[in-house]
Amino acid sequence: MKKNIFMLLVAMMATCVMAQSGAQPKIMVIPYTKQGEDIRTILEADENKRIVLTKIKEAFDERGYSTVDFIAKLKAIESGNTFNVDNQSDIKSQIIDMSGADIYVEAEITCLQKNIAGQGNPESRVKIIVTAYDASTGTSLSNKIGESGTFYTNDIAKLGMKAISSCADDFLRIMQDKFTTMSETGRSAMIQLGLSENSEIDFEKEIGSEGLQLKDEIELWVEEHAYNGDYHIQGSTKTKIIIDDMKLPPIDPNTGKAYSLSKLSMDFLKFFRKLNIPVSRSTRGNTLYITIN
Repeated sequence: MKKNIFMLLVAMMATCVMAQSGAQPKIMVIPYTKQGEDIRTILEADENKRIVLTKIKEAFDERGYSTVDFIAKLKAIESGNTFNVDNQSDIKSQIIDMSGADIYVEAEITCLQKNIAGQGNPESRVKIIVTAYDASTGTSLSNKIGESGTFYTNDIAKLGMKAISSCADDFLRIMQDKFTTMSETGRSAMIQLGLSENSEIDFEKEIGSEGLQLKDEIELWVEEHAYNGDYHIQGSTKTKIIIDDMKLPPIDPNTGKAYSLSKLSMDFLKFFRKLNIPVSRSTRGNTLYITIN
């Protein structure tokens, strides 16, 4: 009980400090990649995308946000040989985790140029789609489309700035509002629990000294660890439990950093280990998947 009160007080103090200081999240802008594309090489193949990505970062800098340079971070990580997998999605996750960013903005950049007879410069335009995600849970916070308009020019940097400037203020306002609300009420996570084919127990098995069913023990644990006890169970059966909304504490009292979905995953693992129940875990977006083996 004392520990829970302490965690609540730490989170409340952190939220108050953020609100009073007007603190803004640290942002990293990363390129959008399609399935199978390598985030490490996509920028090398297209100079225009590198230019526009830098201009998006600069637009956020000019509006007072602290940003992380994705290209510099990528080069530093590569030179340090800290990548431990070749999977594209895992590489992106590693960069985000190592960046220290609170929010990452995924930018889909389209640069179109067409040579027109009689014109010295090509007909050019830039279109961007920017989407902000909470780095801890993958929750979408804001998305906008920006366009530069069409000009006869080779100055892609200038068109990139026009494109992001056309939507940056609204994009950042929505992002900041949602980030502030999330910092006050807690991050939202979804949890799906299931059974493997070889599992010898189910969620209705009585377990523990009080003879409660496993699903009851899980709900008590979730209630204890949800921020302000705020959670909702969509449904539970003998073989599946879906918690469609569990609010995570804004701050981890042990580290002073944002309480992430990966931290929730580790804490859930400790819970199951105390019950001597083997589980496997994975995360995708803001959802934690747990399978009892």
